[in-house]
Amino acid sequence: MSDAPILEPGDIFFTRGRGTLSKLIRVFTRRIGESRTRVNHVGIVTLGGRLNDVKVVEALSKVEFHPLLKRYGRGSKHDVAVFRPTDLSREQIDDIVDKAEKYVGYEYGWGKIAAHFADWLLQGAYVFRRLTRDDRYPICSWVVAHAFGAAGKHFGTPPGAASPDDIWDFVTRNPDKYREVIPLGPLEGHL
Repeated sequence: MSDAPILEPGDIFFTRGRGTLSKLIRVFTRRIGESRTRVNHVGIVTLGGRLNDVKVVEALSKVEFHPLLKRYGRGSKHDVAVFRPTDLSREQIDDIVDKAEKYVGYEYGWGKIAAHFADWLLQGAYVFRRLTRDDRYPICSWVVAHAFGAAGKHFGTPPGAASPDDIWDFVTRNPDKYREVIPLGPLEGHL
């Protein structure tokens, strides 16, 4: 389709899954008094183009580099949104992509998920996540927050404390820095 969006390196994609783990992540990343969490996963576009050609880096059971549509195309049970940073230089985008790609192949940081849960029990305090600073076992938000940190950008929270919800809240509340490219919903409508 000729009006399909063109994604660019450095774009951030968010997903909202329907499974139990996705729902639990949304519950346990919500702070007291905060509005309902909309997303439970985040990743980075590292090779841009039309949706059929886009490749991403995201932390699944390992950090993977793969086509976006491999996981989120037709028949996917995930809603997807994409936001584009608008205040970055080409060099900063290259730094973000390079940092994200350095995580490819790393094992998933299940201990970091446990630390997020433990901090949630402490009403969002940044205690246990501060102790899990080992870069060898990233989670999805760790990859995105640290990749953007390589370009001197942050999402209003320390990179090790960032959750998909924190990143979502920051990009949606800062339209001067991030532009919505694809609203949260099935990607099928954009193919």
